[in-house]
Amino acid sequence: MTTRSHSKSIVFSHPFELKGVDRILPPGDYRVVTDEELIEELSFPAYRRLAHYDLRAGGIAPCFLSRDGAIDPQELQAALERDLNHDA
Repeated sequence: MTTRSHSKSIVFSHPFELKGVDRILPPGDYRVVTDEELIEELSFPAYRRLAHYDLRAGGIAPCFLSRDGAIDPQELQAALERDLNHDA
């Protein structure tokens, strides 16, 4: 099985919550690492997302914020949208 990882930076301007995380997280810069695996049955390259991992604040040692290490991408997107609409 072939896997790949990529990361992106996200910014929260306000404290936020994620399902599966037992505390309110502070605002700041976070890095999200996503692992994907190659779907080998297809005749063209396509990847399936395994999970979002390693959500961490900038400068802090890597730590998983949820119990199983996976962050639901839809939950993360919803938290980002709530953050953007916080002052609206």
